[in-house]
Amino acid sequence: MESSLLISSSRPLKPFLPHSPRRHVSLRSRPPPPLRRLPFSSSSSSSRTAPSLPSSKFVVTRAAARELFDGGSHSRDRPPGVGRGGARRRDEYRVEQGEPAGPPPPVVAAVRGVAPYVVPAAARTVLWRVVQNFLPGKTKDPSSGESTSSGIMWSFAAGSNLSTSKSFNAEKESRRNLNKFYKELRTLKNVNMAGRQFGDEGLFFLAESLAYNKSAEEVDFSGNAITAVGIEAFDGILQINTALKSLNLSGNAIGDEGAKCLSDILVENVGIQKLLLNSTNIGDEGAKAISDMLKKNKTIRTLQLSNNTIEYSGFASIAEALLENNELHLHGNGFGNEGVRALMSALCAHKGKITVLDIGNNNITSEGSLHVAEFIKMTRSLLWLSLYMNDISDEGAEKVADALKENKTISTVDLGGNNIHSKGVSAIAETLKDNSVVTTLELSYNPIGPDGVKALCDVLKFNGKVRTLKLGWCQIGVSGAEFVADCLKYNTTLSTLDLRANGLGDDGAICLARSFKIINESLTSLDLGFNEIRDDGAFALAQALKANEDLAVTSLNLANNFFTKFGQVALSEARDHVYEMSEKEIDIYF
Repeated sequence: MESSLLISSSRPLKPFLPHSPRRHVSLRSRPPPPLRRLPFSSSSSSSRTAPSLPSSKFVVTRAAARELFDGGSHSRDRPPGVGRGGARRRDEYRVEQGEPAGPPPPVVAAVRGVAPYVVPAAARTVLWRVVQNFLPGKTKDPSSGESTSSGIMWSFAAGSNLSTSKSFNAEKESRRNLNKFYKELRTLKNVNMAGRQFGDEGLFFLAESLAYNKSAEEVDFSGNAITAVGIEAFDGILQINTALKSLNLSGNAIGDEGAKCLSDILVENVGIQKLLLNSTNIGDEGAKAISDMLKKNKTIRTLQLSNNTIEYSGFASIAEALLENNELHLHGNGFGNEGVRALMSALCAHKGKITVLDIGNNNITSEGSLHVAEFIKMTRSLLWLSLYMNDISDEGAEKVADALKENKTISTVDLGGNNIHSKGVSAIAETLKDNSVVTTLELSYNPIGPDGVKALCDVLKFNGKVRTLKLGWCQIGVSGAEFVADCLKYNTTLSTLDLRANGLGDDGAICLARSFKIINESLTSLDLGFNEIRDDGAFALAQALKANEDLAVTSLNLANNFFTKFGQVALSEARDHVYEMSEKEIDIYF
């Protein structure tokens, strides 16, 4: 059976029959084995003509392949000893001089491994044994014991070995953007680079522009894939920068190591007053490092650490250091009742001058609200308190309400999303009778119902100083809207009222429209979005606006209701009418 070498080609090639090679005799040369002719097809067994071959196959006899791979074949116009033969003669000379022969070229060595495996010319399949020689083998690294690839790396994807212009253009664009950011840092006062994803390397490039910088006062580097390694770029930069007042690194996973590195740097900074580290994967260790920094740094007034993984031990450390700092944002850390106990105890013991405290979304229940109430009674500096999205329930609301009776500083209270019902709201309403400090009350996302809003409106008719009241998603219904409408006839302090998503419908809108016909000089913003109001309610509101040209409302939100174009046209005409008669603009949102 005669043999041949079958090599697939990506495009059709002409059949090639080797010529008789010119032999070059050397000390190592051996006479080639006798050539055997290729088998002819059965249909032309008596013919001496070479068999027909597929156009996409390249056939070489074993002898010719050996001559080709061994470097012994030459072109017809190349004399012996020139080109590939010269390389073999140099190897023979080295052997005669007692030196080892040079290694064959990599491609030759690879192809030699394939040469012995030959398949018939008519075969249509490639034997795995042949393919296996093209795949890189694996050897064990004696030092590490791990398998490593050896041999030639082969790529079978079209164009995979070519450098793509797409990656080059992306790199070029990245450099251009970094240069642009660098210029902004050197020239602008407020620089927003949030979400640019320039990473640690980009920060090392940009941080240099902050050295001796006298222009940039607020810099936002949030959401840029910066890690603890990138924080080191600020070393030697922030120590000498005195112009930067606000630094935002939120949304970068710097972790505890990054917090420690940044704290060491900020000890010597005398310019930054606001530091934002929300959602940065900081835990207790990082919080303790920040605490140590705050004891030495006297300029940072606002610290935001929301949505991290700090527990009560970390918060206790921070609270101990907050003697001169004004704002503390700890939203979304989930430290629970134990965490809030430690935090409040530390704040009470050290009497820090806290003006803003955000402990929302931290799994605080009625048990934890007791510690908050104790701090409310004691503080003489707190102006803004948020317990948003905890679960203090009616019991916790009653404790907070009792504490507010003794507090004379807190003007904003956010109790939204705390599972408070009518009982808890009634306690808060009683507090507002004698409290003239609270001006903003957030109760959204609590199922207070019609009874709860009635208790609140009965007090706000003639008492309290509340200017902003938010009751969205409170299930007050149409009857609740009637209590609100009645309150608006007498109240002289409310300027912003949020009643979104309370199922008011057309009847509720009509009730509120009636209150518009009475002059209310305080209410400027009313939000009725998500209330299933249709055209009838829109017509009633439009008529009320036309009838009372002296109405103080300048913003009316009716988005996400069920108006048709008729209701929208009626409201638009009412808006235009008010402007024509009084030159007062009303913003109406559909």
